[in-house]
Amino acid sequence: MKALGRASSSAGRVYLTGGSCAVLVGWRGSTANIDLRLDPEPGGAFEALRTLKDQLGINIELASPQDFIPPVPGWERSSVFIARHGAVDFYHYDFRGQALAKIERGHARDLSDVRQMVDRELVTAEAIWDSFESVRPLLLRYPAIDAGGFEARVKAFLESLT
Repeated sequence: MKALGRASSSAGRVYLTGGSCAVLVGWRGSTANIDLRLDPEPGGAFEALRTLKDQLGINIELASPQDFIPPVPGWERSSVFIARHGAVDFYHYDFRGQALAKIERGHARDLSDVRQMVDRELVTAEAIWDSFESVRPLLLRYPAIDAGGFEARVKAFLESLT
C-alpha cells in the first residue's frame, strides 16, 4: 500500500477484496492474489502495480465483487477505511458485497471466509440477506448467475450460521 501510494501521481481510492482483506484483518496468514478495484484510479497506478507485481512476485488482479454480482447499494460508504498513503486512500471493499460474491461462487474457502467475516462482526447475517434482496432485481444484468440458485445458496449459508 505504501509503495502504491508513493508511486501514484494523483489522488484516488483502492478497494482491496478477497485474500488481501483476510490477511489484513487476520484470519489468513497469506494470500496468493491481491484483488483490488481502483475508483477513482490514482494516476500512475497501473505502472506502479506492474512494478509491484514483479517485485513482490504476487499476482495482482483488477477484480472486485461487482465484476461478478451487482454492486450492493451504498458499497462505497460501507467500505472500511484502512489507511492513506500519499494521496491514495485504501479501503476494504464493502464486506456485504464480498460476502455475497463469495456465497454466489460457493467454494469451500469462500464460505469459510464469509463465516470469518460474520464471526469477526464485519458483516451480519441480516446484512447479507438485506444486501441480497437489494441486488436481486439487478441480477438480470448478470446472465451467468442463476438467481434462484444464488438465493438458495444465500439461504443455505445463513441457515448454517445457526
